[in-house]
Amino acid sequence: MKNKILLILSFLCASIISVTVVAQPFKDEINAFKKLDSAAFPAKKQILFEGSSSFRKWTNVQEAFPGHKIINRGFGGSTLPDVIYYADDIIFPYHPKQIVIYCGENDIASSDTITADIMLKRYQQLFFLIRSKMKRVEIDFVSIKPSPSRIKFRATVERSNQLIKDFIAQQKHAKFINVFDAMLNEDGTIKQEIFVQDNLHMNEKGYAIWQKIIEPYLKK
Repeated sequence: MKNKILLILSFLCASIISVTVVAQPFKDEINAFKKLDSAAFPAKKQILFEGSSSFRKWTNVQEAFPGHKIINRGFGGSTLPDVIYYADDIIFPYHPKQIVIYCGENDIASSDTITADIMLKRYQQLFFLIRSKMKRVEIDFVSIKPSPSRIKFRATVERSNQLIKDFIAQQKHAKFINVFDAMLNEDGTIKQEIFVQDNLHMNEKGYAIWQKIIEPYLKK
């Protein structure tokens, strides 16, 4: 009986450890940010780019906006809950004057059960979390982009963008930055030439579109 109890306890401990690991995705990337910060912590009142891989892969983002100081903390295939989970690590320590968020595409692609209403609630949760600690910081949301590899989710993407845009319109110190329309051809199809081979991430042409649209929103 004693051995049986020990076996059950061992199993439970292993399960707890497993759940803990699963609950902390992207930990290596977050630790890499912390390592960068420990070497040279960014000054306050910079512009924080936060979200998923479309920001992470914008490796020359500082060159794209030479008139601004940018902190890029896009990570992996993150979702809005991931950004919320790591907010104490990669948002609040920087005391930015503006936060530009690109996130949500991976949420929608993760499951057919993710609706636009769920997306709105997730963004509201992140927005009010930030606002609870940073009362007047500018919080801007870059619209979820249309990606050829995720064309089946387009209706949910468009509806999510609209709901989030409507919510932001009712908030102070907040803007909705629409990059979606500029990534389409005149007939409404997606511009294939602005994506790399995976038809998910953008090439230089795609980022040039984003740079032109985002730049006027950045605070001096």
